[in-house]
Amino acid sequence: MPFQPVHQEKLAQGVVRQIELLILRGLLRPGERLPSERELAERMGVSRPSLREAIADLQERDLLVSRVGSGVYVADMLETTFSRALINLFATHDEAVFDYVSFRRDLEGMAAERAARFGSDTDLKVIDTVFRKMEAAHAKKNPADEAALDAEFHLAIIEASHNIIMLHTMRAMFDLLKAGVFYNRQQMFRQRTTRDTLLEQHAAINAAVQSRDPQAARAAAEAHLTYVEVTLSDLRKSDKNEEVARLRYQHEIARD
Repeated sequence: MPFQPVHQEKLAQGVVRQIELLILRGLLRPGERLPSERELAERMGVSRPSLREAIADLQERDLLVSRVGSGVYVADMLETTFSRALINLFATHDEAVFDYVSFRRDLEGMAAERAARFGSDTDLKVIDTVFRKMEAAHAKKNPADEAALDAEFHLAIIEASHNIIMLHTMRAMFDLLKAGVFYNRQQMFRQRTTRDTLLEQHAAINAAVQSRDPQAARAAAEAHLTYVEVTLSDLRKSDKNEEVARLRYQHEIARD
């Protein structure tokens, strides 16, 4: 008969499994600090020795890191996704920039569709809350805040899609974007007409997700990323034209 003895799970293993799931589901994010040992042991209802055993296990598997005098943190997993050499290549070749936007268009269209279909009511509240913050930042004409909230908005939709592979893949991609590897996000929010259009597009995505219209949500997300691609191309051309114009100007001045 295919039966095996049932063994009671050690408390430490229960702690490990819970923290693993929190990391896997994106509830604990890379770089996030865990509560103090005393607080965490109380919250989880385990002894401090059991908690220490669990933390040591997770550290050994590179899921958590300890910083002397600071505490225990969720490990930064970006380097395990992309090597530093590859990140440097991404940053220096335009081909990678536009492939990045194309990749996002495909996955975020799917994510918006899934969020509209599978997202819980609370998921949709989170998305709408971030969008309202975007509206407030737009009214204050704060490009830095708008750029940061732009990333939060897209990640909220990806989280609402409830696909953990997509979540961790896109989180790594957004970490690169936040670090300025592909392009300067704030540059896109400095021009009033571009800022207005971006807000309108985010409003369309939000409205489609809130109304639980999967097809409209996907179409709105894909249209938004197509606009980003075109805008980036125009900005690159403008920068190159300005470089040529400066050289022409310097040459003209030198002729006097």
